[in-house]
Amino acid sequence: MEIHFEYLYALFLLLIIPGLYVLYSKYNSEKKDSIMKFSSLKIVKKSVMGKNFLRKHLPFVLMMGILGLAIIGLANPQIPTLSVENGINLSIVLDGSESMAATDYEPTRLDAAKNAINNLILKMGPQHNVGVVLFESGATTVSYLTPDKEKSVNAISSIEQGLGATAIGDGLALGVDMASSIPDKKGVVILLSDGVHNSGLVTPEEATEYAKINNVQIHTIGLGSIEPVFLRDDIYGEPQYAELDEETLVIIAQQTSGNYYKSLDEQTLNEIFVNLSSNLAYEIEYSTIRDWFIAAAIGLLLIDAYIIYGRYRIVA
Repeated sequence: MEIHFEYLYALFLLLIIPGLYVLYSKYNSEKKDSIMKFSSLKIVKKSVMGKNFLRKHLPFVLMMGILGLAIIGLANPQIPTLSVENGINLSIVLDGSESMAATDYEPTRLDAAKNAINNLILKMGPQHNVGVVLFESGATTVSYLTPDKEKSVNAISSIEQGLGATAIGDGLALGVDMASSIPDKKGVVILLSDGVHNSGLVTPEEATEYAKINNVQIHTIGLGSIEPVFLRDDIYGEPQYAELDEETLVIIAQQTSGNYYKSLDEQTLNEIFVNLSSNLAYEIEYSTIRDWFIAAAIGLLLIDAYIIYGRYRIVA
């Protein structure tokens, strides 16, 4: 189980404990030397053995445990928990540029993406809203946020292949705006692209910053292929191939606490959306367990007090 500390720097205070142990050892060593000057070896030996030895040093051990627990509590330890949201605003941002007409996916990249997206939407509960954005040279809203999944599916099915460039920034900015338009729900964007940003008014970097400001999480999916995919010859007769800017998609996901997925064919694309469908309804939150450590420290303090001043009273 992963433990997250809100104030990690507070753990450096744990270095106090070894220092106190050194001082305690030095104190006891000097005290033993003093006793040996005025007592017989038999008395000294008896005083450091068995129960007497344990009762003498146990309070210090417990005190160090109390100090350690208090310091860890000060750092505010937290554990991740999956909490079911009241619902999410899911904005699907789909690349509809010329390269999505490639036939390395059956029947085309765009059609394979539409089928995978529809399967995801139909598995979502009624508490979730779904909207769709399509981008090529610019970006447009295909379906506004709605809990009506059939409406979203019908809108996606009506998308036709375009011949434009790739305005990832415009599409992402519109998707973020959509995901954050209804309050009290977690905003999530799924960005699917197979190209390189080369059009539009908004850069991917600007759209990512916009997402961070609005606390919108972005999952990115890169459509690629095992072999280079030929698109067409340019005006000079040189062959043009589909390019995937994985680096940009990875950065977008990382900076918004999302995940990047790489697809190589329609099978892996479907697997990616199955994985997403099982995780979109949950959000990782961190719950503090600081009170556990405080309670443990108080418990040790009471035990320590009982040993020193109670039944097993110790005179140092």
